[in-house]
This record gives sequence, C-alpha cells and structure tokens, in this order.
Amino acid sequence: MKSLVNRQIDFMGKRRIAFAISGLMLLVSIASLLFQGLNLGLDFTGGTLVEVRYAVAPSLDAIRQTLESSGFRDVSVQTFGASTEVLIRLQQAFDPDVGEQVVSLLRNLGDDVQLVRAEFVGAQVGDQLRDQSGMGLLVALGIVMLYVAARFQYKFAIGALLALLHDVVIVVGIFSLFQFEFDLTVLAALLAVIGYSLNDTIVVYDRIRETIRKSRIDDMPAIFNEAINMTLSRTLATSGTTLLVLFALFFLGGDMIHFFSIALIAGVVVGTFSSIYVASALLLTVHLDREDLIPAKKEDPEAEELP
Repeated sequence: MKSLVNRQIDFMGKRRIAFAISGLMLLVSIASLLFQGLNLGLDFTGGTLVEVRYAVAPSLDAIRQTLESSGFRDVSVQTFGASTEVLIRLQQAFDPDVGEQVVSLLRNLGDDVQLVRAEFVGAQVGDQLRDQSGMGLLVALGIVMLYVAARFQYKFAIGALLALLHDVVIVVGIFSLFQFEFDLTVLAALLAVIGYSLNDTIVVYDRIRETIRKSRIDDMPAIFNEAINMTLSRTLATSGTTLLVLFALFFLGGDMIHFFSIALIAGVVVGTFSSIYVASALLLTVHLDREDLIPAKKEDPEAEELP
C-alpha cells in the first residue's frame, strides 16, 4: 500500500466538481444570510445577565428548560469559572426583580441557589467590537493580499484573498443556516480561521512556486498536482491534530466555548478544502504560467552581431 507521500491524487482533474461544491455552499450561505440572518447573541443585541451560585454543580439543561417553560426567551446558560457558578443570559429588557424571579424558579427544583448579581448588558460594547473587528478583518485581508503579492505574485494574492473570503462566508453561513448563536467568541474564531487557512494556503503556494521553478514541463495542472501531493501528508497531519483538540473542546469545554469550537471545526475543514481546491485551482483560472515566476531572458542584439 502506497503512503500518502508517494500517492499521486489528481486534485486538479476534479477541480470543476470542487468549484461546483464551493459554489453551492456559497450560494446556500449567502441565501441564508440574506433571508434568515444571524442569531445574534447578547454581545450584539443587549439583554439581562443573571449570575447565581449553587451549593452543588447543577444540570444546565434543567436550568434552561425551567426558565424557558416559565416564559423567558432566548435563554443561554453556562458555567462561569467553577462548576457551581452559573451565568444566565436572557435576551429581554432588564427588570430590577428579574434576579429574584430567576432564583425563585430555580429553588423550586429543590436546589440550594443564591443570587450573585443581576444586571443589564448593553449592546453598545458589542457594536463597537463588531465594527472594530470588521475593520480589522478588512485591514488584515488587505495586508494579506499585499504580502502574498510581494512574496509570490499578484495572481497568488487573488487566489489567497478569494479563498479566505470563501472560508469566512461559508462559516458564517453555517451559523445562519442552523441558527447557532453568533457572539464575540464566534467572531474571534473567525479571525483564527483566517490565520489558519492563510497558513495552509501559503504552505501549498510555496511548494507550487518551487515545483514550477524546478519542473521542465509546462503542464500546470500536473505541476500543481505534484506540489499538492507533496504537502498532503503535512496538511492532513496538521488538520487532523487540530481537529482532535477542537473536538475535545466541543465535547468537554462546556457551553461557554461551545459555538467557538463549532466555528473553528467548520473553519479548519473548509480551510483545508479551500487551500487545495479554491486557492490552488484559482491559479489555473487566472492563467498562472511559468513566465509569471521566471521571466523569459531577453536576447542581446549586440551579442548576435559579434563574429
């Protein structure tokens, strides 16, 4: 059985199928964002925050079900530091008596629970962070494009930028499609996805450039396949070990980083796919050739006149 290092997979031969898959995912994501929108968390919408302390670690699902059955809407429950400290977020206008109302309902379950604090969470801070993060995202993409253009060539920059946009739109589309809560932790995960995807793309691009310079053939799809196959074992090892950690966070990390881990898992999977089939295959679409990296030598007319 051949190892991944020696196995030659025709990635570029399947690029049209991959483009169709990417196009479908982008279409679904954009349609969901336009017609359904994002399920924004309290960081962006504002609401009420109640912190309570239990004598023993409670069931978060039981707390959530109790509050929802009592008329509270958009309830988010998570541990806060210790397992006995619980943070409850309610997407509704603040009521001075809401803390006592929540504690009274929870005590009906037979638990020993004490109110720590109840306060209003405004959306202003979330709006500022969202705007600043959005601007930072645009600046980062611009710097990435300049960096890739300077290190490689402008056609590489186009491929890297479109691949990053592809990853971000699909991850955000997943949150819109399944109505997962989109808060500041998810926004932070998106920035991490951009860094991960860019690193993977740069590794593949570096090997493509090196292979083009060393190869004596002009068959670009064959050159790309050789370069991608050479980096495949590294790509799979990096993605696999990263996903192991992220799945551990997903199953064991608790409610506080639940959606954060979902965003990173989706980003790593989509980013690995895009580094091969979007970033690399787009170089063929923009007609990258050997002369873009190795300019043809100009003939010296004076040398021809010498006897």
